[in-house]
Amino acid sequence: MTARSSSDPSSRIGWLPYIVAATFFMEYLDTTVIATALPQMAHSFGVGPNSLSLGMTAYMLALAIFIPVSGWVADRCGSRTVFFSAVVVFTVASVLCGLSQNVTEFTAARLLQGMGGAMMVPVGRLIVVRSTDKSRMMQAISTITWPAIAAPVVGPPVGGFITTYASWRWIFLLNVPFGIAVLIAVAAMVPNLRGTERRPLDVVGLILSALTLTAILYGAELASQPTENPWVAVAFIVGGLVAGVIAFQHAKRHPYPLIDVSTLKIPTFSVTVVTGSVTRIGIGAVPYLMPLMFQIGFGMSAFKSGLLLLASAVGNLGMKALTTRILQRFGFRMVSIIDVTVGGIFTIVCGLLTPEVPLFWVLLVVFVYGVARSMQFSTLATLAYADVAQPQMSAASTLWSAAAQMTIGLGIAFGAVSLRVGAFVHGENTGHAFSLDDFRLAFLFAGVLTLVSVIGYWGMAHDAGQSVGGGSRRQRTSSGR
Repeated sequence: MTARSSSDPSSRIGWLPYIVAATFFMEYLDTTVIATALPQMAHSFGVGPNSLSLGMTAYMLALAIFIPVSGWVADRCGSRTVFFSAVVVFTVASVLCGLSQNVTEFTAARLLQGMGGAMMVPVGRLIVVRSTDKSRMMQAISTITWPAIAAPVVGPPVGGFITTYASWRWIFLLNVPFGIAVLIAVAAMVPNLRGTERRPLDVVGLILSALTLTAILYGAELASQPTENPWVAVAFIVGGLVAGVIAFQHAKRHPYPLIDVSTLKIPTFSVTVVTGSVTRIGIGAVPYLMPLMFQIGFGMSAFKSGLLLLASAVGNLGMKALTTRILQRFGFRMVSIIDVTVGGIFTIVCGLLTPEVPLFWVLLVVFVYGVARSMQFSTLATLAYADVAQPQMSAASTLWSAAAQMTIGLGIAFGAVSLRVGAFVHGENTGHAFSLDDFRLAFLFAGVLTLVSVIGYWGMAHDAGQSVGGGSRRQRTSSGR
């Protein structure tokens, strides 16, 4: 399968990562800010906060079903057509969410919004990797990665500000002007890439992948709720992983699998999916644990704890300008080893913070964690496509998107379960009254998991990612040039 374009002016290609990044930021920000708005939304609907969990579950269900099929639809209908439609669906659904008058309307709107988001993110990434030369891939991927890095730490303070000083409805309605601007840019600049080979739809693979992601994401949602039974959450996650193994075996045998696992034979892609997933789970537990520790352990308000997380956002965004030069200078292998080590250590250090620690040191720890998180996420996203041939781009993008979405949920679940383990170890039975010792143990678990993933990066080739510019100086030195 090869990509073809009806119109692909080089002057427009440079804008593609920014257009796609804008849609990513809309989707990721919506996902993270809604948690802070749940109490006000529940009051508005006249129900308890737990009643809104159905809306969250509906969104995850849509992601689980439509992310795996996104690559197939883009190849069949054209990436611009699908991307444009996804932005329309997401924007309209945002309006419906903002106008919802009860839980039923909100749940239906969130289901529709999840359909748009599930198509928008993987297809947007596919457009960028198909349209960008290897020489510019590093910068392009860095651009579209920053929303996923920044949104989890920007979301809580933004959500807190909106719900405190305005209305929760504006969280969704603010997507309208952004959505309209993006639609205009997509129509004018995005090429309509598609696959030349018309593959049949792997229905069994679609069902298995949907079961896998649904169970894992729902289990993660249960794990993040203090009032839910953690063993039920673990059961869902384990069931999802078992379904994933079955889906993997099916994909290996099917001539046209929905998720082509043969891409895992590419070493650089495999390490980003397998080892990278372990890293993302460990590092991804921190955005869940940190605001809880500041609120429960430090006694801060939700808004004030969110403001402290902005130090992480500063670190995230600050690294964006340096990522390309660092990877070119030191290469993907060395950067991954050092960065994951730093990230793991500072994840553990986060758990050592106390209310008595001066604000400067708290901000410094959060900032360094943000730097390490940003660098590693950008490194993984860039390396993933370094050696993927054009015919496999769609399959690689689908698998990468499914793994990324799954590990977001698993990161939350790992943090929640670790916190509960900490409470159990310290003899506490309540779901809310966690102590600083509980958080210390949870951060320790997350940091150790992150450090364990270093083993996978250690086995990478020294010239990994050289095709996109990584480690080029090392190669010139070893070649005597």
